[in-house]
Amino acid sequence: MAALIFIWAIVLVLGVLVYRRHGGAGLSGAGADAFGTARTLMLRLPFALLTASFLVQLVPVEALSHVIGPASGLMGIILASLVGGLLPGGPMTSFPIAIVFLQSGAGLPQMVALIAGWSVFALHRMLAYEAPIMGWRFVGLRLVSCAALPVLAGVFAEAILLAIGRV
Repeated sequence: MAALIFIWAIVLVLGVLVYRRHGGAGLSGAGADAFGTARTLMLRLPFALLTASFLVQLVPVEALSHVIGPASGLMGIILASLVGGLLPGGPMTSFPIAIVFLQSGAGLPQMVALIAGWSVFALHRMLAYEAPIMGWRFVGLRLVSCAALPVLAGVFAEAILLAIGRV
């Protein structure tokens, strides 16, 4: 509930600023942009959630707990980082998959590593955009220099959870 109040407070402040700068036209333009994005999300999100739910039916939940469960430790974090890099598509696909993994017994640090791996590695994005535009030398340099980031994110998440007594 606090997050919702925070978001609405930001919306209110930004709405006032837009109104002061651009008047009603600025508000209606922002509303049209928001509606267009919401329409796109309303069309995609149910299918993304359904896809993720189908995935949990195909992936054996018991195996998931052993591989990237809370007790899987550093190896689970490393594996989740690599799996994250292989997740196809954008957030409409990856976040529902992460939610399903989490609900199926994956550990929080492992899911932090999975989402960080998706953000840093993103094989689909690397093949479609990065390599053709920037070249393989750049891709290799970026991958080597960033390789530890998702793992470190998972390790830091585990340390934070241990520090606050949530593991």
